[in-house]
Amino acid sequence: MSFSEAKKLATGLLSDVLRGADPVSDAAIVRNAPTITDLAEQYYEIHALPKKRKKSAANDRSMLDRLIVPRLGTQKVSEVSHRDIQTLHNSIKATPYQANRVLALLSKMFELSIIWGMRGENPAKGIEKFHEEKRHRWLSSEELSRLGVALDGHRNQNAANAIRLQLLTGARIGEVLSAQWPDFDLDRGVWIKPSHHTKQKRTEHLPLARAVVALLKKIHEAQRNGSEFVFPGKSKAKPIVDLKKFWKSLIAGADIQDYRIHDNRHTHASQLVSSGMSLAIVGRLLGHTNPMTTQRYAHIADEPLRAAAEVMARKMEDR
Repeated sequence: MSFSEAKKLATGLLSDVLRGADPVSDAAIVRNAPTITDLAEQYYEIHALPKKRKKSAANDRSMLDRLIVPRLGTQKVSEVSHRDIQTLHNSIKATPYQANRVLALLSKMFELSIIWGMRGENPAKGIEKFHEEKRHRWLSSEELSRLGVALDGHRNQNAANAIRLQLLTGARIGEVLSAQWPDFDLDRGVWIKPSHHTKQKRTEHLPLARAVVALLKKIHEAQRNGSEFVFPGKSKAKPIVDLKKFWKSLIAGADIQDYRIHDNRHTHASQLVSSGMSLAIVGRLLGHTNPMTTQRYAHIADEPLRAAAEVMARKMEDR
């Protein structure tokens, strides 16, 4: 720095002091300002852990550790720009679903940072999400039959019963595995899902078919360890946590390709819709709050109507 540059800087600092500013204190404030790493920890401890479902909090932790903190962790919260967020979002466009979840997480973090006094605006606002292709995979009647045979023949009937319950009710697998006996009124045939177990964070009352009640009674009668959980794990105090190995062996045995556990919900819904059930009723049974979520089954809903329309056509052909 030249003498003239130093003199100009010193003059500016002196002017700031005369106006009541404290350059040393201001520099310390900037130096000690919270970083994205600090915000990530505060978000996780204050918001995610106490307010989100266990699995959702774990997903947030994973995205923070793998994608957000390594890229933005050292930056000051107040200095992160819209361009920084856009660049990060674009860098993971190969997995659009995950990229959009990262964007949503960052947006929530910055919303909280405003409330916590770290900055004045949300740099994640206005960034367009990537298009996500929704899965439309469900089992055909023949595939469903093969899956049933594989379930009957699997040596792990505790896990097999969890899949049976999911198929019969269309519930999310997390709701099935976390289910406890007090959640069920088998006399009335109702599953009362607690709000902390449902995706929508609201209590749901799901009517149960007679086959479901019979399955649950059979499971309860066979259960000897007195666990509160319908599907206890190795310890009766905890439920089954993961079915990945079981599921992999099950669909291999059933010779089914490109089919996830979550797709059982689609299979359940597709069977109801193809039998003539309205999309509104199916949506209620699946716990959908947005009717558009159920619209993916709309083309199946046309099949019963088409079959009905064929009745008149056959009458005309038989003249």
